[in-house]
Amino acid sequence: MPHDQPTKLTALLRVDGPVARCDGNWTLHGIEGLARGWAAQRSVAAQVRAIDGSAIHALDTAGALLLLQLESAAGGRVDWEGFAPEDAALVELVRERRAAAGEPPPPTPPEGALARLGRLALERFEEMTGFLAFLGEAAMAMLRLLANPRRLRGRALLKGIEEAGANAMPIVGLLTFLIGVVTAYQGGQLLKTYGANIFIVDMVALTMVREMAPLIVAIIVAGRTGSAYTAQIGTMQVTEEIDALRTIGIQPMELLVLPKVVALLVALPLLTLFADVLSVMGGMLVARTLLDIGFVDFVERIPAVLSWRSLLVGVGKAPIFAVIIALVGCYQGFQVRGGADSVGRQTTVSVVQSIFLVIIVDAILVINFGSWGLR
Repeated sequence: MPHDQPTKLTALLRVDGPVARCDGNWTLHGIEGLARGWAAQRSVAAQVRAIDGSAIHALDTAGALLLLQLESAAGGRVDWEGFAPEDAALVELVRERRAAAGEPPPPTPPEGALARLGRLALERFEEMTGFLAFLGEAAMAMLRLLANPRRLRGRALLKGIEEAGANAMPIVGLLTFLIGVVTAYQGGQLLKTYGANIFIVDMVALTMVREMAPLIVAIIVAGRTGSAYTAQIGTMQVTEEIDALRTIGIQPMELLVLPKVVALLVALPLLTLFADVLSVMGGMLVARTLLDIGFVDFVERIPAVLSWRSLLVGVGKAPIFAVIIALVGCYQGFQVRGGADSVGRQTTVSVVQSIFLVIIVDAILVINFGSWGLR
């Protein structure tokens, strides 16, 4: 190529009325500048009726694709003039490959606020109906288990009680003890001002046994045990073990879900009683050191302020919380799709939903207990 024609190294496009005249190197590097200004060229391409390639020095697939885009912008009905046979053959080859691959989908317009709201509502509705279906399947499986208790796998049940109950005792005991200490300290400062030191027993016993201990234990178990249920079943989903169980005729509901539900039904009330004792002990320690109320005086006043009804109200919430935590954890495990990132995502959803539902149900129970006279 002569040295005095440096512009021939790049692709040039001139639109003279109905004729688009191509010049230079229509190659990957040659069309770089032309491609950047393609939006301006497309505005005048609609009037083109012929493409003249007699001045093209070199052509590759990238240039041929840009020529085909020019043809499409012109309406698809143009005459190809002056192209060398090998260039015309290359254009036809790119046309065939482009047709075989299909046209790229048009860009998706941005989603509006109303559309996002509708999509979110639809997703939540589908999730709710899926969980209700899972709840119904679990209820039917539980009825079959009650009709034939020997179907329950004893080893899995005992292991579940150990993991959800015995292994959780240290963290539950420590946290509820400290919450009892904090509750007694905060309330004791106020009571000491008015000389009503002895009422620290009423506050600690009723607050912890009726409300705080069952709720705190349920939240701890949701974060500790419910997430473990989701991760275990979700990992089995990823490794296709769930499908293998169904293939050999074993129902995952009976093998994986029911033992966890029953184990948590046993473990959570016992953990709640354990938390009641530790939280009251924390209050006793603060009452002894801050308000000069001896351990004996503290214990002797407990039966006067804490009835069996109050104790049963607190412990009675535990089985309800246990069913919520176990079913939500197992359901989210079955929702895992794809790889390890899905396991982590559904585990997070499991913990959040379990804690949310536990708090909502607790609020409903408190209101109903009040209306039923269980104060």
